[in-house]
Amino acid sequence: MEERMETMDDYKEELEASFRSIQEGDILNATVISVSDEEAVLDLKYYAPGIIKAADLSDDPDYQIMEELHPGDEIQAAVIRMDDGEGNIMLSKKEANQTVGWEKLKEAMDSQEILNVRVKETVNAGVIAYAMGLRGFIPASQLSLDYVEDTSLWVGKDLEVRVITVDKAKEKLVLSAKSVLREREEEARNHRISMLVPGTVVEGTVESLTNYGAFVNIGDGLTGLVHVSQISSRRIRKPADVLKVGQTVRAKIRNTNDNKISLSMRALEEEGKTEPDTDTGYAQEYASHESATTSLGSLIAKLNLDI
Repeated sequence: MEERMETMDDYKEELEASFRSIQEGDILNATVISVSDEEAVLDLKYYAPGIIKAADLSDDPDYQIMEELHPGDEIQAAVIRMDDGEGNIMLSKKEANQTVGWEKLKEAMDSQEILNVRVKETVNAGVIAYAMGLRGFIPASQLSLDYVEDTSLWVGKDLEVRVITVDKAKEKLVLSAKSVLREREEEARNHRISMLVPGTVVEGTVESLTNYGAFVNIGDGLTGLVHVSQISSRRIRKPADVLKVGQTVRAKIRNTNDNKISLSMRALEEEGKTEPDTDTGYAQEYASHESATTSLGSLIAKLNLDI
């Protein structure tokens, strides 16, 4: 069997390590080799391994090294001592966070990236959570879409947040869960709208009246507009002349363009249709089985207008 000849490529990593220069203050990319309760051992692609003590990993007082770090993980850490007395290079992820963490958070804010955080404690007017190892503040007004009275109920909860303020000089980091929740709610609403079928008859309650039409709640958080021209085949001056807030009406779904629900009561009048569709389908979920306070037929009859 022919013996393989060694080449310089066989010693590439060793050669690179021998020429590499590391100094205190450098921020290095490292790979976790092993983890214990006290420290993590890192591969620096250098002749000496790196060591990070558990206390130097994060400012988060609840940080659990065995849960957060695993062999194979890639992290960034700052060199704080070239020799710990046993030939190892001492590192600190906390110090690296003070340099690269703020930069990454600024990038996250600019890109509107969603971060996962856990609420650690409650403070005046909000709560504290840690993002990229740095202490951040979530105002009570940014915790939920609804009013938050007792912020202590949020301690221990995992949240999706966006960065809304980053100021390294003042060490100020402000996060918001509200913006993410609003986006999720909008996505869910748009999905429900996409399931509506034009031509389906629905029943709803008049929520508000304007000069140009009536907004009708058809259930499941969805509201459609009946334009004044679609209220009746007879000409009316304004919606309030024939409709009132709280009134139950039936209408046909005209379209859902741009995720806006357009309804028509006039279409049902012209068809002589007074009952909601009974076909199986998504829109049937919106049909109320309570007695309508005013049917479309009686509504028009009450107009008693002469053509």
